[in-house]
Amino acid sequence: MNMQFDYSSLDKILKNYEFKSSNISSILLDTQEIYRYLPKEAFAYFSEKLGMSREKIYSIASFYDNLYLEPKGKYIIKICDGTVCHLRNAVPILKRLRAELGLSEVKITTDDFVFTIESVSCLGACKLAPVITINGKVYGDMTSEKAMEILNTLKKIGRASCRERGS
Repeated sequence: MNMQFDYSSLDKILKNYEFKSSNISSILLDTQEIYRYLPKEAFAYFSEKLGMSREKIYSIASFYDNLYLEPKGKYIIKICDGTVCHLRNAVPILKRLRAELGLSEVKITTDDFVFTIESVSCLGACKLAPVITINGKVYGDMTSEKAMEILNTLKKIGRASCRERGS
């Protein structure tokens, strides 16, 4: 993919935060909002514009779990594997979703960037165990069957939005 990176959106973000390096966390979050991850081009650009080292920016970006250094899918599905969820059969849900999407522990995002599946330590909703979230929305008392129903609905929506864009 040899496309020229468009820096205009990064300029808007920097302007919004008055080019202050003290706002780097917010700058990174806003950047991720646009791209769904932090593109490598942003690190060099922010380094130059904010007078911060790339290493410092990268260390901030890699510190926070909610900042992504690799592209993620349109739908980020997190499956809790904390103690309560684990005991209430979260693992079969994770395995079923991964199998359906052709994903694994290593390959967590589909090639079309529609789905990302992540296993997380805790989602803080033990009373609803087993729990998954999709783009932050909590789904409790989950089963493999319920997860597949949701996934199939999202697949239809994902395909429809791709057709609307003409891809």
